[in-house]
Amino acid sequence: MQASSRLWIGAAAALAFAQACASAFLPGGLILTAVSDVVSTVLILLLVIAFARNALASQGRLRSVWILQSLGWFLWLVDQCFWMLYDVILRRPMPEMFPGDVILFLAGVPMLAGLLLRPHLLPSTRSIRLGFLDFLQLMLWWIYIYLYFVMCWIYVSEDPAQYNINFDRLYLAQFVILLAVLVPLFLQSSGQWKRFYACFLAASTLNCLSVVAENTAIEAKTYYNGSWYDVPFAASFVFFLIVAVISRDLTPTLETDEDQRYNSWLSRLAVVAVLSLPVIVVAAVNDRSQPPAIVHFRIVLTAITMFILAILMFLKQHRLHQDLRQTNHILEEASMTDPLTGIRNRRFFSTSIESDIARTLRAFTESADHSTRDLIFYLIDLDNFKEVNDQCGHDAGDRVLVETARRLQSAIRATDVLMRWGGEEFLIVSRSADRRFADALALRVMRAVRTEPFAVNTTQTLRRTCSIGWAAFPWLEDNVNAFSYEEVLNLADQALIQAKESGKDQAIGMIPSHGIAQPSPGIRPEADGLSNTLLCRAAADLGSPA
Repeated sequence: MQASSRLWIGAAAALAFAQACASAFLPGGLILTAVSDVVSTVLILLLVIAFARNALASQGRLRSVWILQSLGWFLWLVDQCFWMLYDVILRRPMPEMFPGDVILFLAGVPMLAGLLLRPHLLPSTRSIRLGFLDFLQLMLWWIYIYLYFVMCWIYVSEDPAQYNINFDRLYLAQFVILLAVLVPLFLQSSGQWKRFYACFLAASTLNCLSVVAENTAIEAKTYYNGSWYDVPFAASFVFFLIVAVISRDLTPTLETDEDQRYNSWLSRLAVVAVLSLPVIVVAAVNDRSQPPAIVHFRIVLTAITMFILAILMFLKQHRLHQDLRQTNHILEEASMTDPLTGIRNRRFFSTSIESDIARTLRAFTESADHSTRDLIFYLIDLDNFKEVNDQCGHDAGDRVLVETARRLQSAIRATDVLMRWGGEEFLIVSRSADRRFADALALRVMRAVRTEPFAVNTTQTLRRTCSIGWAAFPWLEDNVNAFSYEEVLNLADQALIQAKESGKDQAIGMIPSHGIAQPSPGIRPEADGLSNTLLCRAAADLGSPA
């Protein structure tokens, strides 16, 4: 433990010891009351600062956890200041039904919220967003319960006895809920986090028992400020400060598949809270023992709460719909993307070609501009690619394919689409093109492939060439419906076969001649002195020219 940590704990322990000494040696009165209130106030202030320091030293959800803890203790500090105001400055008893008691009640809400975030785990972003809405519903429901059972006895129909009974019951229920959260967290965690939850559990238990003892003494008229009942109360703050100190350097572990089950449980609990409201209001209506004003207040309160909870449920449903739509989009994109090269695949072609055909046919009927109305299919095949796999390995072949896809992508226009057609074969769909200049794109593609060598690894390089076959849709410009796109694509495949059989490293396009497919003259890239020899070893040429 660092020296600063020991200093914090030592200061808190000294304050608790001062409280014990004051309770033992000072008579009941203003001085003892002032000492007791000051000790409690300083201890709570130390807790606010300690958890705030943890928040500044952390990030992400863990920072939110410590902010919530600090906020809870700040609310408790505000309530403690009210006690000092009445005890020391005004020198009169706190009102039996004090509206500020709600601050003390709500102080436990952010503390519990921080624990419900399960700080020892690291969830997904989606888990955080949906879990926050579920927690917001539960927090609103808990505030509703307090207003329903406690606050009504102050502003609607004053009844100190009923107020105190319901407040004590809810305070005890809050502690039971805290136990129900802490015990599973203690059992699920390990290492430093298990020690954190154990200390938090011990501090909470001591604090609750001391509050129950104080309330019992108050009812028995044996309690006074600074009495021995305040010693364990102050000691519980020391335990909480130990929790804050030991948690400063804690970091969450990796999230597991429990995340989904936990969020499902939290979501179901939020739904149960919403469904409980009609049951509670029916019970209020049928409770003849309550004053009519109380019944009316509870009915209106329930209606307002149900409206707010319905809005939160709508927001959650909207977020779920957005997440589902985003997930479907990601899955759809993945199904239409080649996992190796990252370009489109055949599935994308099958889903997009109909709209491309419709756009092309519409251009032929609506526009007289010949330069932007053709749809041209280019089938590209790497020459002698089997040599790469056989002599350099399949990993090298994969790297060549990835680099080829990158070069082809750089050679086409933004409106064109590059797809992996299968193996070492690629397809380019050139949209809004002009068949009269189809060979220009083919030439750019061949140059992009053959100009620079491919890096197999840090010491090996190889040069590749490609063969291209292309055909334009519609096949007949004066009869656009005469041939389907499948037939035109098949013609491009025939042109590719001819390019391979004619010596490779060339592009051949199919053009109609009186309705009959005729190959256009083949084109080759200009001689640039580049060798097509496969270089898999530094000192030996293992291949032959492509």
